[in-house]
Amino acid sequence: MQPLVGMDAAFLALETPTTPMHIGVVLVLDQPEGTRSLFSPTTRYAQIRRIIEQRLHLIPPLRRRAVRVPLGLHHPVWVDDPGFDLDDHVSRASLPSPGGPAELDTFVAGVMSRPLDPDRPLWEMYVVEGLEGGRTALIAKVHHSVLDGVSGASVLAVFLDMTPRPRVVELPPEWNPPPLPSSTQMLRHAASSLVRQPGETLSTVQAGVEAVADLGVHNRELTGRGEEPPPGFFAAPRTSFNGAVSNRKHYATLSVPLEDVKLVNRIIEATVNDVLLACVSGGLRRLLAGRGEKPELPLVAMVPVSTRPDGQTQDLGNQVSGMLVSLASDIEDPVARLDAISESARLAKEQEKLHRGRFVGDLAQIALPAVVSRVARAVAGARLFDKVRPPFNVTVSSVRVPDVPLFCAGSRVVGMYPVGPMAEGIGVNVTVFSYLDRVYFGMLACRRLIPELPELAIHVDDALGELVACALDARGATA
Repeated sequence: MQPLVGMDAAFLALETPTTPMHIGVVLVLDQPEGTRSLFSPTTRYAQIRRIIEQRLHLIPPLRRRAVRVPLGLHHPVWVDDPGFDLDDHVSRASLPSPGGPAELDTFVAGVMSRPLDPDRPLWEMYVVEGLEGGRTALIAKVHHSVLDGVSGASVLAVFLDMTPRPRVVELPPEWNPPPLPSSTQMLRHAASSLVRQPGETLSTVQAGVEAVADLGVHNRELTGRGEEPPPGFFAAPRTSFNGAVSNRKHYATLSVPLEDVKLVNRIIEATVNDVLLACVSGGLRRLLAGRGEKPELPLVAMVPVSTRPDGQTQDLGNQVSGMLVSLASDIEDPVARLDAISESARLAKEQEKLHRGRFVGDLAQIALPAVVSRVARAVAGARLFDKVRPPFNVTVSSVRVPDVPLFCAGSRVVGMYPVGPMAEGIGVNVTVFSYLDRVYFGMLACRRLIPELPELAIHVDDALGELVACALDARGATA
C-alpha cells in the first residue's frame, strides 16, 4: 500500500459531481506514412491499443486504484488492482461527419464531463476515428491525484516515439497482484497514521503562521518600494463567468504560431508565459465587453507553478504550487497591459518562492478526507460562488513538451491540445502546450457560465494579433 499524500489526496477529496478532478490531452494523429491504404480504422485502433498494452507496465500507477479508508478517516492508499482489464480503460469511438474541430471539441467535452470510475485505476483513453483528412485522435484522461502537468508530459512520452517506427520495450512481467486490503486493514493503517497526526498538525500550523508573517513582511517591503503586491485570494472581481459550476462542460481549442508569441516576447521584452497570460487577458476582456461588463478591479489568474527540482520529471504525483497574477484587464492599451502582467508575474514569483507551496501541501496532508469532501460538496450544493467573490477568476497553466516531432504507432502527432481541470466558482480553465512550431490552447468551461466559449478562443487569437501588430510597429520604429 502506498498512501496518497499532500495535493494528491486533496485532488481526490475535492472532487464533486460538477468538478471532476482529471486532466487530459488530445493528440491529433496524421495517417501513417507509406502505404496508407493498408491502414483501415480497425487496424489503426489495434496498433494504438497494442502500443498502450506493451508499455503500460512502464507506468505502474496506471494499474493501481485508490482504496479509501472507511468513513474517510484518513487518506486513501494506492494498491495494485487485481481486477485490472485494459478494455475497461481503452475505448474506440468515431466522430460524426464532417469530423472537424467542432465535432472533436464536442466529443472531448463529453469525455471530460464524466467522472472516472473510483473502483478502477483512474484513467481512460479513447481512440477516435472519423476525423477529416483520414486522421485519428487519441484522447488521454487521467485523474489529477495521479500526476500533474509536468509529470503528465513524461507519462505521455512513454506511449510516443521520435520516429515512425515504434521502439521495442521490455516485456511486461506477469501481472499477479495480491487481493485488495480489507476494511479492517485500512482502519488499522489509518489508526497508525493518525497517531502521528497531532505533531504534524502543530508543525503545519507553525509553518502557516510563519508563511503568513513572511508574506506580510514581503508585501510591506514591496509597498515601501512603491510596487503593488500581487493580488490575494478573494481579491478578484465578481464576473458573469464566475459562479456555481454545472456538470455540463464544453471545450474549445486554438492553435497559433509559436513564432508570433516569440516575436512579442523578444520585442516587448516579456516572457513567453507573460505573453500567453496577456492573450487570455485580452480574450476575457473582449468577452466581458460583449456582455456589457466592465469590472472595477482587474481580473486575477491562478497560475500553477512546478516545485520539482530541475530535470526531475519522472516522479508522478503532484509537486505543484501556484501564484496569483493580475491580468491588468482594466488597462486598454495592449502593450501597457502586457507590461503590467509581466510586473505582477515577477512579483508573484518572488512571493511564491517564500513558501514554494509547502504550507498548502502540508495542510492537505493533515486534512481529513471526510471533512474536505463534505465541505467541497456543501460549497457546490449551496451554489456559494453565485453569491460571493471567487478566489480568482481563471486558471491559466502552461506546459512545454519535447521540442521534437513525435509519433504514435507510426502516426505523426500533428496537434496536441491540453485539457485542465475546473474548480468550483471558476468558469473556465485555459491550459497551453507548446509543441514544435505551434502553441496549442485548450479551454474547458462551464456551458452555463460561458456558452460562447468558441468566441473566447477567437478573442484570445485576436488579442495575440493585436500584440503582434504592436511588436511589428515597435520593430519598425527602431529599424
